[in-house]
Amino acid sequence: MKTLYLLRHAKSSWSFDELSDQERPLNDRGRDDAPLMGQALAKRRICPDVIVSSPAVRAMSTAVLVAREMQYPHDKIVVESGIYGADVDDFLAILKDLPDSAASALVVGHNPTITETANTLSPSSINEMPTAAVVCLRFECEQWAEVSKVNAEFYFYDYPRNAE
Repeated sequence: MKTLYLLRHAKSSWSFDELSDQERPLNDRGRDDAPLMGQALAKRRICPDVIVSSPAVRAMSTAVLVAREMQYPHDKIVVESGIYGADVDDFLAILKDLPDSAASALVVGHNPTITETANTLSPSSINEMPTAAVVCLRFECEQWAEVSKVNAEFYFYDYPRNAE
């Protein structure tokens, strides 16, 4: 069985015109929401085998803050450059390349792709995921290359306002 956590990065700041999109940091709400979601995952006794993040500053910051709450070493977070700017097919290819030794993976990405990927894989429909929202799906398979809607089970959906 494989367990996938799809996490949209927390709320980012638009206050710095001189920064590129990839360099945008989290805003105050994002810096509050990311640890909150990490705590919500930790309460469920979740600590994934691997955390993979987009290289964008807002995604990496989210990954680090969430990881800290789950006691996951932040230096073990894998940066996957292909997540930034990925469409659903690109995102699915990244998921299918996850190491099969990992039974669970948390992947931090961006909308609209993160929501579209969740809907592509989930047997349940998910509205647009707000910032810092997480969807958990479980798959009856042994390899990440086999994950699909056919062998998927929707496990939970959570977001900051629900976790407060």
